[in-house]
Amino acid sequence: NVDGVVALCHGGGCAMVDGGEDLVYLQRTLSGYARHPNFAGLLIIGLGCESNNIDSLLSNTGLEKSPLLQVLSIQEVGGTSATVRQGRARIREMLETANRVKRRPVSVSELVVGLECGGSDGYSGLTANPALGRAIDHLIRHGGTAVLSETPELYGAEHLLAHRSANREVRDRFLALFPWWEDYAAQNGATLDNNPSPGNKAGGLTTILEKSLGAVAKGGSTNLMAVYRYAEPIRSRGLVFMDTPGYDPVSITGMVAGGANMICFTTGRGSVFGCKPVPVIKLASNTTLYRRMQDDMDLDCGTVLEGETTLDDLGERVFRLILATASGKKTKSEAQGIGDDEFVPWPLGAVL
Repeated sequence: NVDGVVALCHGGGCAMVDGGEDLVYLQRTLSGYARHPNFAGLLIIGLGCESNNIDSLLSNTGLEKSPLLQVLSIQEVGGTSATVRQGRARIREMLETANRVKRRPVSVSELVVGLECGGSDGYSGLTANPALGRAIDHLIRHGGTAVLSETPELYGAEHLLAHRSANREVRDRFLALFPWWEDYAAQNGATLDNNPSPGNKAGGLTTILEKSLGAVAKGGSTNLMAVYRYAEPIRSRGLVFMDTPGYDPVSITGMVAGGANMICFTTGRGSVFGCKPVPVIKLASNTTLYRRMQDDMDLDCGTVLEGETTLDDLGERVFRLILATASGKKTKSEAQGIGDDEFVPWPLGAVL
């Protein structure tokens, strides 16, 4: 009854300012993964003298050691080999407990679906993204939650989501994100209005506005209920927004840390992304891509272009696929075992 053991490694943790934003973000992300229901048990391994040392992580996030949340410090244990030996022994013990977990029916309202688009093309805003939006409307009608993210990739279309805010507080909180991003980009010699990647442009997108209009479509048509910072726990139902970069691994890591238990990933150029501990459904915007990358694409949304189906019918298919995946159907990335290396907390802040 255990799908596997995964080692989630990251490149941060040391040379960080104590109490700085980058350390807060990292610890919030690690805490979110530690509390994620798709992990039965957890072994946290640290060196011992880093900024993000284990004692700091536990005290700042409220995590507590238990038989299913254990810790090891390499310096205290006596080095790499000794840590590996102890780690393997502790994981074997946890596996016995984890194996007793059984599937049981739960309501659709327990689903928290993260929405992502990467490698977009000129068809993404016409097929995969609006089809996903219709599926999300179904999900929310059944009490579920959907998480939009990728703040830079909504630039130029933010007013469309702002108009759908549940109240003024949510609207103001959402719109306040964009001046911060403009300043953040300027500090690094970049601008938000030149975001499309070479692949996006080769696929027919020429401006960030074109990409942003398609990105908004993933969220369907319901009200925006809440706005969260990166990796914050998601507590609201319905459509919510999380402030993340557009870079897929960083964005998805934040949503999973916040509580997303599934990802729907639209793509027009192709993506081979997977994400343990959650399934990733990849939706191809065109049939040519779907046929070329069938080992990676879960659903062909290009049938709309061929007149073989309507967006409403396709949205129903996406919703049914979400339910089937939540019920145990493996996605293409899961079948291939992809997802060990896609844990990428947002590397925000100075490295000292």
